[in-house]
Amino acid sequence: MTKRLIILSLLAFTAVWFSNLEYRKLINPDEGRYAEIPREMVASGDWTTPRLNDIKYFEKPALQYWATAVAYTLFGEHHWTARLWSALTGFLGVFMVYFTGRQLFGARAGGYAALVLGSSLLWVLIAHVNSLDMGVSFFLSAAVCAFLLAQRDTANARMRWMLAAWAALALAVLSKGLIGLVLPGAALVLYILIERDWRLVGRLHLIAGTALLLALTVPWFVAVSRANPEFFHFFFIHEHFERFLTKQHGRYQPAYYFIPVLLAGMLPWTITLFDALARAWKRDARQHFQAQRFLLVWATVVFVFFSASGSKLVSYILPMFPALALLIGVRLTQLGARALAWQTLPAALAGITLLALLPAIDSYASREVPVEMFRAYADWLIAAGLLQIAGAAASAWLAWRGKTNAALAVFAGTGLVFAQIALSGHENFSRANSAYYIAQKIKPEMKPGMPFYSVNTYDQSLQFYLQRSTTMVVYKDELSFGIEHEPEKFIPDFAQFEKTWIAQHEALALMSLDAYDMFRAKGLPMRLVARDTRRIIVARRQAASP
Repeated sequence: MTKRLIILSLLAFTAVWFSNLEYRKLINPDEGRYAEIPREMVASGDWTTPRLNDIKYFEKPALQYWATAVAYTLFGEHHWTARLWSALTGFLGVFMVYFTGRQLFGARAGGYAALVLGSSLLWVLIAHVNSLDMGVSFFLSAAVCAFLLAQRDTANARMRWMLAAWAALALAVLSKGLIGLVLPGAALVLYILIERDWRLVGRLHLIAGTALLLALTVPWFVAVSRANPEFFHFFFIHEHFERFLTKQHGRYQPAYYFIPVLLAGMLPWTITLFDALARAWKRDARQHFQAQRFLLVWATVVFVFFSASGSKLVSYILPMFPALALLIGVRLTQLGARALAWQTLPAALAGITLLALLPAIDSYASREVPVEMFRAYADWLIAAGLLQIAGAAASAWLAWRGKTNAALAVFAGTGLVFAQIALSGHENFSRANSAYYIAQKIKPEMKPGMPFYSVNTYDQSLQFYLQRSTTMVVYKDELSFGIEHEPEKFIPDFAQFEKTWIAQHEALALMSLDAYDMFRAKGLPMRLVARDTRRIIVARRQAASP
C-alpha cells in the first residue's frame, strides 16, 4: 500500500469516526448525566466535588468529568464536546492496538488488529456514546499493552514501559475506580500461576510503579474526602463491593448475559474470533513470555469477572476488545485467501438477520416511544443491513481472488459504516429519549433565578439543555445519597410541594404524567407549557398578555 493511499485511508477513517458526534441529541440517562456533571463543574468552578443537578454525586471518579469540562471551556458546550472524550479514547485505542501489534507480532498483524478494533460493532458504538466505559477500557488496555511491550525490551526500556503501564492503571482508577487495579491484578496473578513465571514479579517495578500510581490518584481522593467526609464509605464500599455483590442497582442479568453481547459486539469479526481463540493458547517456543496467552487470560478475566457480578451492562466487557483484536490480527496473518473468504462471507448473515427481524419492529412501540419512531429508524437499519450484505459479499469475492488486504479493508470499512448508520438512525428516538426539543419550548418561559421543580421524575438531559439545575420533589433514585447529605435541596412529599408552588409568584415544573393528572384533579394552579410522550412542563404564572 502506497504512502498516499495510507494517508487517504486514515483521513477517511477519521472523518467517518468523528462524523456524527454533533448530529445526535443526548440520550438519557448516561449521556445526559455525564454531560451535565462537567457542565456544573465549569459553572460552579468546583472541580473537586462532582455534582449532578447541584447535588453531590460520588458514583464515579472525576477524570472524564475533568476532560469534558476542559472541552467545554475550550470549545463550548455542544453534543460533540460532551462525547469527545469517549470518541477520542476509542479512536486512540485503534492506533494503540496497531502500535502494540506491530511491535509484538509484526506490521501486518498490527495493521489487521487496528482494522478489527476500529470496525468492531460494540467498540464503535460505545466510542460514540457519552459514557464512562470507553475511557476506562482505553486506559486498562493501554496498561496491558505497555506491560506486554515491557516484556520484550531491554532493562531501561522495560522500566519506561512498566511506568507507562502504572500510569495507565492510575488513569483507569481515576476513570472508574478500583476496577482499574482489580482486573489487571487478577489477570497477572492468573498468568503467573499458569505459567509458573515467578520472575515476572521482579519485572513489574512495584515500588516505583506504586509510587507513581499513588502520586497520580491520591491527591483527588484526599481532596474530595476532605471536602466531603461521607465520600469514602459511599465510593469505596457502596459503589464497589455492594454494586458487585448485590442486585440493588437493578442491573441483574443471568450469568450467560455477555455471551450474546460478545458475539454481536465483535461483528463483523465473530467467525474469525472463534478461529483466533482456538489458537491463542499455542506456545511460542521462541519467546519466554507468552504474549498471546496473556491476552487470552486478560480477556477471560474481564469476561468472567463481569459475568459473576450482580450488576451487568452491555458495555462492561469492552476492555477485552483490544486484546481480542490483537489475537484476531495475528490469526488473520496466518489465513490463506480461500479461508479468509469463507470467514468473511458469513458476516452477510448479520445483515440478512437484521432485515428479517425488521417487520416485527412495530411490536416494540409504546406510549412513550410511538411506532412512527421505530418505522423511521427501520429505514436506517434497512440501509445498514443491505450494506452489511454487500460488504461481506465483496470482501469474500476479493479474498477468493487473493486480494487479502483489499478484502480486509472493505470488510472493516463496511463494519465501521454499518455501526455509524445504525447509531445515527437512533436519532429518530430523540424526541422520546432526549429533552432537547422540549427544552427549546421551555426557554422562552424561563427567567434568571426562576424556581424549577422536578416532580416525581427526573430527566437526565434537561439540565444540560437548560443550563441550570432543578429542585427534586419526591423522586430520588440515584440522587438519594446526595439528597441525604443535602436535604435542604429536596422536597420530600407532594403536600409540601403544593404549598411551595402556591406560594410562588412564578415557577416551572417538570412532572410525570401521573403527577400532572393528580395535581390537575386537585385544581393546583398551573398552566401547561409543553409536553411530549414522556414529559410534561407546567408554569405557575399566567401567560403574558398580548
